[in-house]
Amino acid sequence: MRHNRAVNHLGRQSGHRKAMLANMASSLILKKRITTTEAKAKALKPYVEPLITKSKEDTTHSRRVVFSYLKDKEATAELFRTVAPKVADRPGGYLRILHTGFRQGDAAEMVLVELVDFNEAALAAGKKEAKKTTRRSRAKKADAAPAAEAPAAEAPAAEAPAAE
Repeated sequence: MRHNRAVNHLGRQSGHRKAMLANMASSLILKKRITTTEAKAKALKPYVEPLITKSKEDTTHSRRVVFSYLKDKEATAELFRTVAPKVADRPGGYLRILHTGFRQGDAAEMVLVELVDFNEAALAAGKKEAKKTTRRSRAKKADAAPAAEAPAAEAPAAEAPAAE
């Protein structure tokens, strides 16, 4: 039985699992969004979120600690340069896991893991939802439609003499 065993071993030995999580974390930081299985995403979340919290304090020690986990110089630099300033005011919850369906071959649950503050589509959709329209604005559109048709009717008349 697995009583009081919190770590999902993902069917791998510890060295392979640590290397896989380091590579997935580096890819996530560099690309801001990755697609993986649900089990790997759930294992990745507690691996990456403390690193992002650690990157809020830009000291030599915190850089070395983060680099010891990521093992990638470019990912560490990207984390401290772009990710940390953008999430500085967020108290946690830096990752979002979105379910995308099942994998064709083995029907594994696939998910999209992304950094929350780097999804431009969701941020833009949040701004658009704030603006609501009412029935009164529809009446204005109906009045504007005949005015829009008048210039369109004149345009073919102007083209006819030019063709002759």
